[in-house]
Amino acid sequence: MANANVNVDVKALGKVAVLMGGSSAERDISLMSGSGVLQALQSQGVDAQAFDPAERPLAELKSEGFKRCFIALHGRHGEDGTVQGALELMGIAYTGSGVMASAIAMDKVMTKRVWAAEGLPLPRQVVLRRQDCSPGRIAAAVAELGLPLIVKPPHEGSSLGMTKVEQASQMAAAVELAARHDAVVLCEEFIAGAELTCPVLGEGDAARALPVIRIVPPAAGYDYNNKYFTDEVKYLVPSGLEPALEAEVQGIVLRAYRALGCRGWGRADLMLRARDNKPFLLEMNTSPGMTGHSLVPMSARAAGMSYEQLCLHLLSQAALDGGARG
Repeated sequence: MANANVNVDVKALGKVAVLMGGSSAERDISLMSGSGVLQALQSQGVDAQAFDPAERPLAELKSEGFKRCFIALHGRHGEDGTVQGALELMGIAYTGSGVMASAIAMDKVMTKRVWAAEGLPLPRQVVLRRQDCSPGRIAAAVAELGLPLIVKPPHEGSSLGMTKVEQASQMAAAVELAARHDAVVLCEEFIAGAELTCPVLGEGDAARALPVIRIVPPAAGYDYNNKYFTDEVKYLVPSGLEPALEAEVQGIVLRAYRALGCRGWGRADLMLRARDNKPFLLEMNTSPGMTGHSLVPMSARAAGMSYEQLCLHLLSQAALDGGARG
């Protein structure tokens, strides 16, 4: 775990752009995250300014003398390696994972191929292509995975386009909804149990897992609205897990993070199967939310790091893929 006492030479950080907004389906959440980060950095004396790539050409980052970027973008064109690649070309250091790790983590299908090769615990899955979602293929997915199951677009976050399918008659509509967001539809075995999330700070062998959070959603589920706009969801940190189980979850998350080549920070989501307390990885977020409802700040706070300290620490670790710091 990173030391909660963040000692950063604020002047040395230079002119900082907080990238927020963007053009993805998660634009509104990104604006909330970015506003929080911007306020936090400015409160610590950082020369930070908001920058919305949906409204300004990225080239202005270079021409206006920005020295580093805090990426508070979520979803496509922000979390998928594209902005990271542009910043690499301009030589402007940025927070979070590099081009390859960002691109892979954004694609849940590719992520799970990497994790499967590492022997990490995953729900069973079936991948359907939008142009070939025939009734026969949909029925075969149900037969293979059983019910209930989860249907989701593999390139979206914040539960967008996701459905828990309880009956076979709901499957076609669930696939159609996911296909509106993506050319590929991911059907996943439903793991009955507790929802967990675990953030990571750092890189390589120095990466450290923060405290695990157990998510207790209302009856309506942990959907987009409940994630960001209500107080119906309960977040337990400390998680209440036995210490050995918490350590096991953190160990799995660190292996998952390192396998993808992540750096800076990230957050893995998991399910803990109720019948045997076995953890299953769902996804890795390489540009996690930083809103008032977000989970990384919550976990960091439990480890003794304030929101402002967290933002400053992440910014101080901004880098390029070659390892050069800003």
